[in-house]
Amino acid sequence: MNRIYGELPYNVQQEDNTMPPAITTARLEARISTDLHALLKRAAELQGRTMTDFVVTAVQEAAQRAIEQAEIMRLSLADQECFAQALLSPPQPAPALERAFARRGKLLRTE
Repeated sequence: MNRIYGELPYNVQQEDNTMPPAITTARLEARISTDLHALLKRAAELQGRTMTDFVVTAVQEAAQRAIEQAEIMRLSLADQECFAQALLSPPQPAPALERAFARRGKLLRTE
């Protein structure tokens, strides 16, 4: 695609003049103490970021941790119950598994 100002780099593909779809956003407001505001502002400045960027990143990380911890706990409890049930009443081996064990036994005896 040639223009007066040159060509696009090889890794950019633009087939038409439409802009990419806009990312939709939502607004979050919170009332915080002046002390917390000062603390957040100082932390953001130390990292060279805006306070909004600092807060959004911190909140996103905290949300991801909370979700991961909740999912791990649920899966862990479900897995414990499944494991205990399998120990107490193991399922009968499938015919394919029995054949595999028989074949393994033959192979190990011939070595």
